[in-house]
Amino acid sequence: MLRVCRAVLGWDLAHDAWSETFLAALQAYPDLAPGSNVEAWLVTIAKRKAIDQHRATIRRPVPLAKLPEPSVTELAAVDTDHGIWDALARLPLKQREAVAYHYLGGLPYSDVARLLGNSPDAARRAAADGIKALRTTYPKDPL
Repeated sequence: MLRVCRAVLGWDLAHDAWSETFLAALQAYPDLAPGSNVEAWLVTIAKRKAIDQHRATIRRPVPLAKLPEPSVTELAAVDTDHGIWDALARLPLKQREAVAYHYLGGLPYSDVARLLGNSPDAARRAAADGIKALRTTYPKDPL
């Protein structure tokens, strides 16, 4: 199991995942079916614990001595929003939330409806009305 952890994480971090493997195995052992392949079961736990350890490691913030300067494209994006955030803020709450959840968050209308506490048809209507209001503020530029 230690070799599996080392293969996924490298030498330094493998021992933590290896320890967690045995803690998890001790907790789950009473539910293990009789006649199961214990070695394969332990290797599977080790692999999953190593992956969990890797994910946790890459999510930790890395301290920097100095913050990086924003790029020119990031600064340009801030300067060229043309008041879209103000226009969104002027929408009624249900429309603003429906637009944000569906168009910005990518949620289907069934999930938007659940978040808003209404039906999928009502969520679709609120999003459509919000987009319609935004289009009157920002009509398409003719090419």
